[in-house]
Formats: sequence, structure tokens, C-alpha cells
Amino acid sequence: MLKRRKVLSILPYTALLLGAAELARAAAIVAVRVWPAADYTRVTIESDVALSTTQVFISDPPRLALDITGIDLNPELRELVAKVKSDDPFISGIRVGQNVPNVVRLVIDLKQQAKPQVFTLTPVAAYQHRLVVDLYPAMATDPLDALIAGMKKPLLTTTDPLGDLIASKSKPAPAISPKTTASNPSQPSPIAAGQTDRLIIVAIDAGHGGEDPGAIGPAGTKEKDVVLQMAQILQSKINSQQVKGSTMRAFLTRDGDYFVPLHQRVQKAQRVKADLFVSIHADAFFTPTARGASVFALSERGASSSAARWIADKENKADSVGGLNIKVKDVVVKRALFDMSTTAQIKDSLLLGNGMLTEIGGMAKLHKGSVEQASFAVLKAPDIPSVLIETAFISHPEEEQKLRDPEYQDQLTSAIVRGLARYFAKNPPLARNRST
Repeated sequence: MLKRRKVLSILPYTALLLGAAELARAAAIVAVRVWPAADYTRVTIESDVALSTTQVFISDPPRLALDITGIDLNPELRELVAKVKSDDPFISGIRVGQNVPNVVRLVIDLKQQAKPQVFTLTPVAAYQHRLVVDLYPAMATDPLDALIAGMKKPLLTTTDPLGDLIASKSKPAPAISPKTTASNPSQPSPIAAGQTDRLIIVAIDAGHGGEDPGAIGPAGTKEKDVVLQMAQILQSKINSQQVKGSTMRAFLTRDGDYFVPLHQRVQKAQRVKADLFVSIHADAFFTPTARGASVFALSERGASSSAARWIADKENKADSVGGLNIKVKDVVVKRALFDMSTTAQIKDSLLLGNGMLTEIGGMAKLHKGSVEQASFAVLKAPDIPSVLIETAFISHPEEEQKLRDPEYQDQLTSAIVRGLARYFAKNPPLARNRST
């Protein structure tokens, strides 16, 4: 205890240097939130004015101590203590206290060594000022390792998934029928046997998450929730595909309710050497009458329509809503480099998108009968054919209810799998070496 007090005593109390007028009114805390995830845990304190902090990380035992100036201890801050879940991968507990006026000390006790990032966000969308604490593991998890670990779990429809991780050569595939079976209209068409003799990886990207709810329907349905449900269903269906000499695996860019920056979604797909990237959304439009599913690909020459441009601009703002620490943002995918590889990616993305649109159009209303294009940040991997699917307009009351309907989710995800089958039947992935 003496050691802890001695270490924490080095934190400067900058509030003592402020004038009395500046301390006349303490900031009002609007809300506090904790977002646990395997990738990282986020703690957010939302207030009506910007907060100032000083922090110290103590490694033994691991904990992060913050002095937050300009606020007084209140019930909202005390709520943080109860918001920590026992299964949080990073936080074992939170302690709050006030030793001097207008300075609250927040101590986050950790379960493991971490790399904390503390930053502030200005008001955006429905949020006021936010103080954000992101707790990343000292040794980040490799997405490829996570995919391989998941493959080691037994599946009912595959026998040796790891045996296909090493590529050899691809083979042409016979065309497949886009029709569903009469006995089970939601059953995805199997990918043709003999199509390829290596592992096929499809990156499934559930849009939004965590601090970023995405669009919200008239009945309060959040986009981030329904698209995660569909992504998980889609993952299960893709993983059940059995192909002679090969198998398919889906990789989720997020598997829980937490925020993933747009550029990190792209990087995760690249790290696992994904063959395709499919981003799932359920957007809103400024008029509640807009309805129908849409498929988008990256554009080389601007948006294909004003609506496509509007939706892309809205989706590209996810980083500011979700809360990106701009000081550490990776600049690799700030923009698409339209070289030969990107041009080929767009061509393949349009082929993939057309197959998706055909299958989705067989079970749901389409907003537009062709693949639209715009500069979506999440589609900018130059080496991976990528599409973004707006599964329905959550702003339309009837479509909001459909998005929550398990039967509709099942039919839609089956249509997406059939769209994948259409693409791979005509465009078998090239062989490439992989290592475990």
C-alpha cells in the first residue's frame, strides 16, 4: 500500500494551478461506458465540456492511474466501478476517488500488461465531449493466429481444415445453378467440387460497433447489432461449406460489440490473406421511404450516383463517431492507390457484386438493380476483391422489422453464400503458399 501511494503521488494536480474562476463549475458527466473485447477494452467518459487528464502506467501490479481535472466525483463516475464485467480480458476493477477539489483520480486495475492510449474526442453525431481510454495488450494478437486457432475447433462438415492451409494449384470449376432447391429455398448452393484445392478465406466485416451504433431504426434497432448477427450467421454458413480438396473459412473483422477503425478492418483482411472482403451494413437514408438491398464496390472515378456518394460519405465517418485516436492512425490506407492491382480489384469486385445482387434480388427487394460504386474507405484493399452490402434500409419501418427477423437473416445470408458460389465458380482463386 505504501508503495502504491508513493508511485501515485507523482501525478501532478494541474487543477491546483487553475484560477478560481476556471474552477467555478465542474464539468457535467453525461455518461460512462465500458466496451470489453479480445482486441482491446475501451473506457469512455462523456461530458459537456472537454476534460483534461494526466496519467501514469504502473507495471507491477499493472494499472493505469489518471487524474481528471475539472470534475467532481459524482454518481455517474461511480457507475464505472459496476460496469466492469468479470470476463473482461483486460480490466479487473476500477477505483475512483477525490482527494482535492475538481480533481478525480481514476485507477484502472489490469489483468495483464497493456499499452494504454488516452485521448479526447470533440462532439460528433449524438456524442458530446469524450475522454477515451483504450487498453491494448502488450503483445497484440495476430489475426492469422486467431483464424488458425478457430480452425482447430472441430466442425461437423469438415474433416481436415488445417490440411488445406497449404496451397497447391487451382482448377477450373463447372458452372453452378443459381437456383435454390425447392425443398429448402434458403439453403445456399454448394460451391462446385474440384473448384480449388486450397483454403478459401472470406473476410466478413460487420459494420460499426462499440461507440458507433451505425444507423438507428424508428423502433430503436441499432445497425451495429443486426449486422453482427448476420455476420455471425454468415460465418457459420461459410464454414460449413465442404469442397473436395478444399474448404472455406470466414474471418470476422469484429466478433463482438466494439469499435474497429476502418483501416484496421482492411488490414485484418490483408493479414489473413483473405480472398474476398464482404462488409455488411443496414443503412438509413434521409427519407424513410427508401427501401431495398444494395451492393457497392469501390470507384475509380467518383460515385456512380448522388445516393451512393451520400452513403459512402456517411459510412466513411464511422471513425469519427466510433472514436479513432488520430495520433496513432496508420496512414497505409488513407487513400486508394489506383494502380494496376486496384483496377483489377475493382473489376473483380464488380463481378462479385453482380453475383451477390442476383442472388439477393431473388429473395428481397433491391434498391437498385446494378452494383453501385463510391469511394468507401473499407473497400480500399488493392489486392482483395471487396463489396459492401446494404442489406436493407433500417430507416424504413417494415425493413427494420425484417432485419430483426431470424428467417429473413437466414434467407439473406444464404443468398450471400450463393453469391460467393457464383463468383468462385467462374473465378477460382489463384494458388498461393500459406504457412501455419
